[in-house]
This record gives sequence, C-alpha cells and structure tokens, in this order.
Amino acid sequence: MTDAIVGQDELVPHPVETDYEIGRDNVTPFGLDIHNPVFAISGLSIVAFVLITLAFQDQAAEFFNWLRPALTSTFAWFFLSAGNIFLLFAAFLMFSPLGKIRLGGQDAKPDYSYIGWFAMLFAAGMGIGLLFFGVSEPMSHFASSMGGVTQEAGARTDWAPLGAAAGNAEAARDLGMAATIYHWALHPWGIYAVVALSLAFFTYNNGLPLTLRSAFFPLLGERVWGWWGHIIDIVAVFATLFGLATSLGFGTQQALAGFNHLFGWGTGDVAKVVLIAIITAMALISVLRGLDGGVKILSEVNIGMAALLLIFVIAVGPTQAIFDTIVSGGIAYVQELIPLSNPFGREDTNFMEGWTAFYWAWWISWSPFVGMFIARVSRGRTVREFIFCVIIVPTVVSVLWMGAFGGTAVFQVMADAAAPVKDAALELKLFVMLEHLPLTTITSILGIILVLVFFVTSSDSGSLVIDTITSGGKTDAPVAQKVFWCTFEGLVAAALLLVGGEEALNALQAMAVSTGFPFTIVLLAMCISLYIGLIRAHRATKAS
Repeated sequence: MTDAIVGQDELVPHPVETDYEIGRDNVTPFGLDIHNPVFAISGLSIVAFVLITLAFQDQAAEFFNWLRPALTSTFAWFFLSAGNIFLLFAAFLMFSPLGKIRLGGQDAKPDYSYIGWFAMLFAAGMGIGLLFFGVSEPMSHFASSMGGVTQEAGARTDWAPLGAAAGNAEAARDLGMAATIYHWALHPWGIYAVVALSLAFFTYNNGLPLTLRSAFFPLLGERVWGWWGHIIDIVAVFATLFGLATSLGFGTQQALAGFNHLFGWGTGDVAKVVLIAIITAMALISVLRGLDGGVKILSEVNIGMAALLLIFVIAVGPTQAIFDTIVSGGIAYVQELIPLSNPFGREDTNFMEGWTAFYWAWWISWSPFVGMFIARVSRGRTVREFIFCVIIVPTVVSVLWMGAFGGTAVFQVMADAAAPVKDAALELKLFVMLEHLPLTTITSILGIILVLVFFVTSSDSGSLVIDTITSGGKTDAPVAQKVFWCTFEGLVAAALLLVGGEEALNALQAMAVSTGFPFTIVLLAMCISLYIGLIRAHRATKAS
C-alpha cells in the first residue's frame, strides 16, 4: 500500500501502514516496538563483537592496531577527497536557488528558538570533543614537527604545504592552530550538514520515516524497505553505538583523571563502574523526560556553563595572547585551507594519514548519529539557513574555543619551556592548564561537570537516534525500548573499560573508522539522492 508525496514533479510513493512500519516486521516482545531485522542483527552483532574482543584480547588488539592505520594510510586520499566533496556540495546548496526550500514545507515554523537549536546541535556534535582536545591538540601540533618546531633544534617540518616555521614559536603556534581548526571547523560540520539535511528533507518534505534508508528513496525506490535499507540502517546503528561507547570511555578517563588530580579519588575499576553508572543513570532520566524535557534542557544548561568557562579563561588568562592566537590562527587556517585539503602529492604523510584521514573517518562514522539528531530538531528552517547555521556557527565557536584553551596552554609553554601542561597526559592537559589560572578548583570542577553532562547529552541523544533507527523511523517508541538502548550503551562501555582496558578502546576506535570507510561511499550516494529530491521539489514549487 502506498501514498503519494505532495510537492514533487513526479509522484514518489512511500509506505503508509506497510510491513515496514507496523506490519509483520515489527514485533512487540517485552513491550518493545522494534523493526525486527535491524534490531536483532545490530544488537546480536554488537554483543558478539564485544564478547570476541574480550575473549581474544591479544589477537583483537593486534588486528585492530593494524586495521586503523591500514585504512587511513591506504585510503587517505579517498577520505580527504570525500570531505572536500561534502563541503563543496553543502556550499553549492546554500548559494543555489535550492537554498530557498523550507524543511517541512513553505508554511512550516521552527520548533525551537535559535538558542535552543544551537545548543542541541552543538552538544550532540562536538561539545565533548572540544573539552578533551581543546588543549591537547593545539599542544600536540605546536610541540611536534607538525607545527614547524621540534623539541630539539627547530628542524624543518614535514608539513610541506605549510612550509617551515623553524625556530619561530609564534609561527609554530599559528600553523598548529590552523591544523587544529581544519580538523574541527568547516569540513566535519559539512559532513554533518549533508546527512542531517538529507534526513530532514526526506522526512519533513516527503513524509518518509526518520531513518537513514529514507534518504535513498530517489535512487533505490521501494527497495529501501527491503534488505538494502536494512543494511544501511544496521551500519548506522554500528557506527552510532561504537562511537558513543568509545567517547564514553574517553570521557570516563578524563573525568576520573580530573577527580583524581583534584581530590585523589583514584582511577581504578570501581571508580570507572561508579562513574559510568552515574552517567548512564543521568542519560536514562533525560531520555525518559523526552527531547524537550531532557535533551533540550541539558544542552542549554551545558552550553551556558561552557560559555561561562570560555569567558572566564579569556578574561583571566593571557587575554592578548588568546586573541592573537584566535586571529592569527584563523588567518593561517584560511590561508592554508587549500593546501591542507589537497589529497594528492603530499609530502606530509604523517599528518595527512595519522591525523586528517583518521578524523574524517571518525566524523563520517559519527554522522548518522549527529545528522539524525540535528534533523529531528531542524523542522521549519530553510536549506540556506540550515546549512549556514549548522556549518558556520559551530566553526566560529570551535575557533574561539581552541584559540582560548589551546592558546592559553601554548602561551604557558612559550613563557616557560618547563610548563607542566607540556608533558601532562592528554586527559589531564585541561586541568593542568587551569591550575595556572585563578579559582582552579572551581573551574576544574566545572570542567569535570561539563565533561559529564556533555556525555549525558551525547548518550541520551544517541539513544534516541538508535531507538528511532531500530523501530523503523518512529520517534515515539515505548519506554522499555529507550531504557534498553541507553542501558546497553553504558554496559558496553563498562565491559570494555573493565576487561579490555585501553586495548578495547583502541579496538572500538578502529571499528568506528572501519564503519566510516563504507559509510563514506553511502554518503556520496546520499548527496546524489538529496540533489535529485531538492531539484524535484524546486521544480514543483515553481510550477505551483
């Protein structure tokens, strides 16, 4: 049984009360409302992966230690090329007449204010990453040959497109900031924008379920409701859950390191279990309260606290050096954007493969989660408004954040070559940097709270996304199902941290990257499908 989508120059059928949505593929054991193939296959596969990884830790560690660099080194050119395509495609849509199309139809009104919208899309996208890497990545690029200065003699960098900054600390700082911004600004948000826009358009303008398969209807037709669609959704579940569990593991390490640094609480197994249980419980409460009563409120509170910490660091830190870092680093990013984006003929293979290709695969593996969540909260925006806000606003915030936190840490090292932040562990760099500013205990506790709440917002929004995918695109699944996925995320992370330790996290990162490779192909096809859909909608609007 099919119905017709209004607003297309060709009638595009979509299922209404079909097997896909409420028929034989949906069963309700234990009060669950699940899309049986996707739920069963993805759930059982993830359980099998965890058990095998934990049972054969040495072999798994060897395999995954080989897998990630093998993929990023072999396909670095592919990841970089795809990242460029996604960003250019988004820019084309924003400036073309297609940018006038409104998500949900011309009379649709936004469900959320700009503040609430920005808070949710940013918290789901990169909030926690900025906390973990805001100090560590600028420091890494500054201190290594990537930034143009080595620890010993200021030898020439192998970052050939950017030239050498031998012996020039300020030049090294600027080039390091350019590299950092490149990994956190336009390109990753361009990836998110393409996925989110595709899902929002085909859901709100075409009446299709809010799930990844819907974005491929112009290319696959009715086959999206069969195994082609099942495969797309299953891979999306894999990417989302592995990404969330990995991030939860890193966040646990950072928060525990902060508590231990301040209060000597320890970082043992008991502490890990307790902290993961607290995060999972908070996420569960947020999920049960729903999108407006949980995720939205937590996101707005967290963005407010993050803004407060950012303003504090700028105000009481080396203010002039921070603004110098933001401005000069931003200028360096613009100047070196094309050389950094070049996928061919590069001499800086370590940077391109070890950093950029890994980041692009990581962002792509996260794109089903972030894209679907952004789509859920973006009804009523025009395509032009959507792309501008989803790409430009987070880019500006990322530049400010990296410039403030990374710039402060680099300033400390430039002022004192023996500054503790230089040799601190990655998960401690934020707290060690804050030690040199006033109100250290208060700001460090605020930083820990931010880490925890950002993970709660990522966990609960991720649970909502997985729940939507595995229930066939429904956004009002039963409470039991929400509890299942939220709890499952916490259990996976706890098991991997307790039994597998760091090797299990490495395995999970490798899985996230490995899902990023096939999903890159999926996203390239999604661009074609989205363009076809937008062209049809534009023609229908002109004809009416």
